Amino acid sequence: MECFRIDESGYTGFDLMNSDQPFQGAAAIAISNEHAEYLIKKHFPTLQADELKYRSLARRPKNHPRLLGLLGDILANYKSVTYVCDKRFLLLLMFLDYAVEPFYYERGLNFYEYGQNYSLASLLYFVGPTVLGKDAFYELEAAFQVAMKEKTPKALNELVRSAQKTKWHELPEALGPLAGYRAPECLSAIATPGVSTDAAFIVLQALISRMEVMTEGPYRVEHDQSKNLRTYHTLLERYINHDDEIEFRQSEIASIRFPLKLVSVSQVDSKTSPAVQLADVMIGAAVEMARSLSGRRTGPLDPEAVLALYADNQLIHMLPSLDFEEQRRFRQGTQAAEVIDYFSQFHD
Repeated sequence: MECFRIDESGYTGFDLMNSDQPFQGAAAIAISNEHAEYLIKKHFPTLQADELKYRSLARRPKNHPRLLGLLGDILANYKSVTYVCDKRFLLLLMFLDYAVEPFYYERGLNFYEYGQNYSLASLLYFVGPTVLGKDAFYELEAAFQVAMKEKTPKALNELVRSAQKTKWHELPEALGPLAGYRAPECLSAIATPGVSTDAAFIVLQALISRMEVMTEGPYRVEHDQSKNLRTYHTLLERYINHDDEIEFRQSEIASIRFPLKLVSVSQVDSKTSPAVQLADVMIGAAVEMARSLSGRRTGPLDPEAVLALYADNQLIHMLPSLDFEEQRRFRQGTQAAEVIDYFSQFHD
């Protein structure tokens, strides 16, 4: 049975404003441990470490050509998918999902039509601090995270007050429901048990949408035993156990149909799994590439050289964009609202 090995990077739970780790992602690769070991020996024949780790290897400039060679081998010859998202952009998308969309839904408007939620989140990302007030806007983002986590009347009231402290009249389409109307439908959505700003669900949904396409029959997943991946493990088990027949379109290139072809998930010690080590290299390089291309920090590898290795269907990214026409085309026909409504039924 085909097996995808998975690793993640940048997971900070519900906190999507962590300045040290602004990007989150995961990579999946369908490769046997025997083939993975061959690739490691091919590109790093003198490696003395117990296991291959992107961060350790990238520190030495002499390893950079070897890392690019390894990534090129993987991407050219094995099934894989890598997902990277800007966590603050994702936080703003969630803000629109819970603190804005219910207001429009109650009035018969499809807030997700043509991906306008992505366009509005991008606008907030780039101009929100300037137009709405920098300190007040960041305070609003923080208050939303807390309200989604704690769900107490105090946290919800603080969220409304934070919205009212901004210059919300400058962008009432986004902040009016909370600041102007204190919309009960939005507060109720935020207080829904089981929903939070934890992005693991979104990351896994993206990976699964591609793994399902890349496999013809049943497949399984293995991942490391790290603490961060425990959340991913639980979610994967939940996906596997979901046997209702249903399909959702998420974008021009992504859809997900249940029941899945994924049949099992297991944890392994990465030191004994060369294949999991390759997943670590893949996601490590991708997150560093995103950092470099966003201008936050220059990574050890040339980001353009890394990006050039990917085929279009091997890299999924959730990044803000002011190309609104492209967003409209790419997201046309999305069932984002249906996905949120459907899975909110299955919270713990």
